[in-house]
Amino acid sequence: MNTPTQLSFLVTPDARVTIRELPTTEQPRERLRRYGPAALSSAELLTIALGLTDLGQAETLLARYEGLNGLAKAPLVELAGRYRGIGPGKAHQLKAALELGRRCVVALPLERMRIKSPADAAGLLLADMGALEQEELRTIIVDTKNQVLKIHTVYVGSLNTAVLRIAEVFREAIRLNAAAIIVAHNHPSGEVSPSPDIQVTRQLVEAGKLLSIEVLDHLVIGNQCWLSLKERGLGF
Repeated sequence: MNTPTQLSFLVTPDARVTIRELPTTEQPRERLRRYGPAALSSAELLTIALGLTDLGQAETLLARYEGLNGLAKAPLVELAGRYRGIGPGKAHQLKAALELGRRCVVALPLERMRIKSPADAAGLLLADMGALEQEELRTIIVDTKNQVLKIHTVYVGSLNTAVLRIAEVFREAIRLNAAAIIVAHNHPSGEVSPSPDIQVTRQLVEAGKLLSIEVLDHLVIGNQCWLSLKERGLGF
């Protein structure tokens, strides 16, 4: 079997490249059959999922919304009414497909999953929290071997030191007799600037010492990116 290659036709957002104009071996459905979905670009996968007739349509969507995460946040009515060849039916298909992908990642089993680095923790949260339209604070609760016991949503709303109840952050960890937690919250803006979160982190670390529940890290989740306050030495 030949090694899968990147699509050899360059497509600009305004170009119209009809699928039938491509060599059979370069058409998305044939590439999917030969090499599997992982070998295809996001544009090719969108073309197949929506039944589009040319790659330019998919490239336009990805460019306009800066990738799949942006598409997931795009208003349904906007998708259905702005782009050639994408009416209400295809817009609904797109939203459903993206949501299924998100749920697939979120539903991965946590049993015996061990957190060895900030990247491991971020990998559990990024697909879900990076697409949220409002701020949430969650904790990854782990045992003495850093194996994940549960991912718990503490609250939804701005991370404000004036209203933050430290006890709520640790309540579920105490109930599970956990050894440690990793705190994480998202920035719907997509940016991961940590400045407002340093004071909160200090409070949580100190409270954890009193409760004998270590705060291993505080992650800030953005749009396809994340930041570890522990790695930056902020609040710890």
